[in-house]
Amino acid sequence: MSSSRPVAPKAVSDQIPAVPLTIEGYSVLHQMMRVRWAAWRQLAAAEKTTVVDEAAGVLGRMEQNSGGQSALFSLLGHKGDLMLVHFRRSFDELNLAELQLAQLRLSDFLEPTTSYLSVIELGLYESTIKAYRDLRDRGIQPHSEEWNREIADVLARQKEAMHPRLFPELPKHRYVSFYPMDRRRGEVKNWYTLPLEERTRQMNEHGLVGRRYAGEVRQIITGSIGFDDWEWGVDLFADDPLVFKKLIYEMRFDEVSAVYALFGQFYLGVRCPAVGLGRVLGGVLPAG
Repeated sequence: MSSSRPVAPKAVSDQIPAVPLTIEGYSVLHQMMRVRWAAWRQLAAAEKTTVVDEAAGVLGRMEQNSGGQSALFSLLGHKGDLMLVHFRRSFDELNLAELQLAQLRLSDFLEPTTSYLSVIELGLYESTIKAYRDLRDRGIQPHSEEWNREIADVLARQKEAMHPRLFPELPKHRYVSFYPMDRRRGEVKNWYTLPLEERTRQMNEHGLVGRRYAGEVRQIITGSIGFDDWEWGVDLFADDPLVFKKLIYEMRFDEVSAVYALFGQFYLGVRCPAVGLGRVLGGVLPAG
């Protein structure tokens, strides 16, 4: 005899998912290069002019590209001579920019030293907790069709509200500091085992430091999990490079950096407009 008792609905877990929501904007590529100075010096002056004019024309158009800009920086130190930063709408467009530059005669005198691929990312820690708890309290099962539909609506609203931060103009400040970073996954301290609420608290404290430098530094965070060797990339833009030291040093003392942050190599560059390319290759930095 079959039972007529109703089947109890599956209980909704009290645990909210661990992964915070993110929204993404421009795809970003950093290209670090070394100039083959010995070969460059052997070129006649007229040939140098031809090479520079061709490259400056292409870079100039990239600087003004309405679908994401590019910028050239002269690097300090041994890690390279030039760094190109590209903002584009997609990885396909980044690849196109890379291929266009490879076709220039100037590329014969450049040797790639490294690169970094990522996307502009905003982590929605507080919005995530609010949305997850609301869905849980309404009895919606995590990762069900209804759950996914509601989350998609949250992301769409946030992306529209944050559009200027996701698709910004490339800052025109004179100096840039770029570095990749991870969150610690060690035997004792592991960022990814902390509850979402605790990660949110620490990130809020971390953000307070950055906001104190809002008038001096422009910060753009990019996500690179699955794209490159580190988890995030950080670009800091300012007109006074000492601000980078002060900001990053102060951040070392908040919990999320002191306990969980791991940093890659730092690259510091001076802005070089396309029209000043010839001066850089001639050993003269364009005026700020």
